[in-house]
Amino acid sequence: MSGHPPDAVLRDFGVEGIGRALDGGRGTSWLVGGLVFKPEVPAVVDGLDQVRELGFRLAAPCRTRDGAFDSQGWSATKWVVGAEPDYSRAEIWRDIIVAGRAFHRAVAGITRPGFVDARQDWWARGDRAAWGERDVEFRAEFAGVAVRLRKALGPLGEPQLVHADLTQNVLFAPGLAPAIIDLSPYWRPSAYAEGVVVADALCWHGADASLLDLVGVSVPAVARALLFRMATTNERDDLPDVRDEARRYAMAAAAIGL
Repeated sequence: MSGHPPDAVLRDFGVEGIGRALDGGRGTSWLVGGLVFKPEVPAVVDGLDQVRELGFRLAAPCRTRDGAFDSQGWSATKWVVGAEPDYSRAEIWRDIIVAGRAFHRAVAGITRPGFVDARQDWWARGDRAAWGERDVEFRAEFAGVAVRLRKALGPLGEPQLVHADLTQNVLFAPGLAPAIIDLSPYWRPSAYAEGVVVADALCWHGADASLLDLVGVSVPAVARALLFRMATTNERDDLPDVRDEARRYAMAAAAIGL
């Protein structure tokens, strides 16, 4: 567990108090005065803290009294009430997609963040491979599925800022709009972000092929998203069971008719 944020940091963000440590994530977050503090300085999308929340709530980044997004290596976001839903219910995936669509409408006017092109993590490399912007040689376990997925790729619309990891990052609370947390920013069509949700549901949460019709997401969107997830997995050198990962991707591809 990370130590409590220093008092000087709290004052910079305009709050005070002891607060409490939060579970989940890497165990380094603290809730103090209605803000969630983390001992890190993530790249912040300019304008995200000004987004109008229509049909969703957002754990938006917060500024210090001087207008910065960090203080002494700490950042803060708005605390949002909510909990992860029961992913065994198909309707939850529709609710996640609907919340994502509301969010993407709200951020459609935000300009492309400069840091998107500079990222070199697993996910950024996997995303570029999925979009043909980077060559990739898939492991033998993944190669056949990649061929099947590539046959279904097609245009998905104009790129914009999207949250490409909505799965497990949309929280729900009675009587409140869904809350979106932990933005994973990419510059892609919004349909791609929706495809990622369906791909995750198929691979990791036991959803079946009927989900596509329920949520209104196209096969090309899911195929591109599965290629992204698989290309990201392909980048990793710490996989405990490559065959199980490959089985899940193959099962998801079959579920969408590939």
